[in-house]
Amino acid sequence: MLKSILNTFANCFKIPELKSRIVFTILILAVCRVVALIPIPGLDGALLSEFFQNNANRTGGLLGMYSMFTGGALEKCAIGSLGIMPYISATIIIQLLGAVVPQLSKLMREEGGRTKIVQYGRYLTVLLCLGQGFVMALGWENPQKLFGEGFNGNLVLLENAWWYRIQTVLVLTTGTMLLMWLGEQITDRGIGNGVSLVITIGIISRLPQAAVSAWMMFFPPRGAEANFNLFHFIALLLLLVAVVAAIIAVTQAQRKIPVQYAQRAVGRKVYSGGTSFMPLRVNYAGVMPIIFAQAILMFPGKILGVLASITAGSMSGLSKVLQTAAAALQHGTATYLTVEGLMILFFSYFWVATQFNEIQIADDLKKYGGYIPGVRPGQATSDFLHRAMSRITLAGAIFLVIIAIIPTLMFQMAGVPFEVGQFFGGTSMLICVGVVLDTTRQMESHLLMRHYDGFLKKGRIRGRF
Repeated sequence: MLKSILNTFANCFKIPELKSRIVFTILILAVCRVVALIPIPGLDGALLSEFFQNNANRTGGLLGMYSMFTGGALEKCAIGSLGIMPYISATIIIQLLGAVVPQLSKLMREEGGRTKIVQYGRYLTVLLCLGQGFVMALGWENPQKLFGEGFNGNLVLLENAWWYRIQTVLVLTTGTMLLMWLGEQITDRGIGNGVSLVITIGIISRLPQAAVSAWMMFFPPRGAEANFNLFHFIALLLLLVAVVAAIIAVTQAQRKIPVQYAQRAVGRKVYSGGTSFMPLRVNYAGVMPIIFAQAILMFPGKILGVLASITAGSMSGLSKVLQTAAAALQHGTATYLTVEGLMILFFSYFWVATQFNEIQIADDLKKYGGYIPGVRPGQATSDFLHRAMSRITLAGAIFLVIIAIIPTLMFQMAGVPFEVGQFFGGTSMLICVGVVLDTTRQMESHLLMRHYDGFLKKGRIRGRF
């Protein structure tokens, strides 16, 4: 099996076009890593990097997740500290607006409308970068509020505060736009989805740090006691294999709805009928419900904590209630995990409701003479697709809840370091596995076109998109 995979990778470099695409992708990803390492002028990135290294387990909330998506750029005060996330956020906002704004929805279906939508996404990315960059500049200016009272020191080296803010916002915006452009170049001239690969390479860049932490779990420094033994190592290895296998299975899982096409005449041409199928993916929303849930849950605990401190003097009873609520919503508590699970379920259905248009699908089937056997065309087909999608979405949402809470449970209950646990589930594992599957599928398509064997002897690798 391993020999076959190695031979397949060797065959990739025998095809000139595929070879050039792979080399181009690797070089562009190397540039993305450089962007994540160059510090912004006027900021002490070494001080913040040292704080993150010494308090790795304390930065496991949304701040740690954001730093993971930027490939550690946030920890170094690098020019790529915003990462590619503003562009992804802008794309998601445009997609959601397309489901509720008729003009955008119409533009998406028009010829050439996709180009306009991409252009709008870029404009929105610039606006988001300016806003998020200014907030991040203020956060670095007041690191105790952003990273906690345990942070000692001053990150800003410039004396002129406004010059520092303007410079930092412009540098951060430029860094994100550069990453966006590099991602688009990978999509056009490389292999795989460029934006997804930029995020993935940032996640994988933290793998050496996780490997060192894992080694220290079983082989601590001299004089320290090891809390993990060979049994724990085998259990972690089996858990990793099981999680990866489950993610691959659910990512590629789909329900095939049979579709029958009747014979029809268009002008002088007669199109024969046939049988096909409509694939409905189990995990239709992908990783988005987890990102939405964790992003929203970052704020209630902090807001309640601030309100508790404000009302501590005049309304002590209310202050205690707010303190209790803030403590219950801290990252890793039972209440936090419960609320996170419910929000993942909600956003899974919300994403399907906004992106999966069963009415339009039913109309298109009726327009082109297609129908689902045993189901009437029109409204009955729409209701059937709605029921089918609701059922399989429940299975996908439950799977996302389990994957999302695995790293937190490993950290809270088993004492596994956060940087190690994040590779056993959560957004990082979902993104990495999905991107690898999608990239491998594209490479396999090039191989099969040149009559080479693919990565699998039986079947084909299906992408996420």
